[in-house]
Amino acid sequence: MDKHAVLKELRDIGLVPVLRASSVAKALALAEAISEGGVTVLEVTMTVPGAMHVMRKLAEDRPDILVGAGTVLDPETARMCILEGAKFVVSPAVNIKTIEMCHRYGIAILPGGLTPTEIVTAWQAGADVVKVFPASAMGGAKYLKNLQAPLPHMKLIPTGGVTLANALEFLEAGAFALGVGADLVNAKAMEEGKPEVVTQTARMYLDIVKEFHARSKD
Repeated sequence: MDKHAVLKELRDIGLVPVLRASSVAKALALAEAISEGGVTVLEVTMTVPGAMHVMRKLAEDRPDILVGAGTVLDPETARMCILEGAKFVVSPAVNIKTIEMCHRYGIAILPGGLTPTEIVTAWQAGADVVKVFPASAMGGAKYLKNLQAPLPHMKLIPTGGVTLANALEFLEAGAFALGVGADLVNAKAMEEGKPEVVTQTARMYLDIVKEFHARSKD
């Protein structure tokens, strides 16, 4: 899958679950529960112990899932993730050399920015999409809407504080897709032996995205 196809899928699914877990097994179980709900995009963060193994395993066993690497802070880590099967790379900050590394491999790069200066810097450096993080700290969907007013051509993914309650508001504010953390990637539900809670939440998020896309076409 080339970069343009990856970006299209990110847009179509409209969700980038930020997968954090305390072990490989728990990460894979979360990935399974999320994908059961129809969400076939996952960002495996480098904070997961054995994150490389998780990406490799998903790339080998679940080719239907679009696997990305998250919390990537340097070009060396980006390269290792790409070699393990990551189809996109996400960072909480702007690192120019990481952007250049992803360009070298033809991989979609989603660096993080919060202020207008950081977001424009990331875009001008070659970001395919900019992750607005932490979006909730700056006012959530209202902040995203204010950003998109002077920067309508930039693709932005708000992350941090996205929930079922405000997902539609973020989409209406111009989000390219939604970076979703604990509200979907519910480690507590998994620990309680309730993966169906995660699966149902994934379906609910997808319903919101589908309804928004259908309305947008009218």
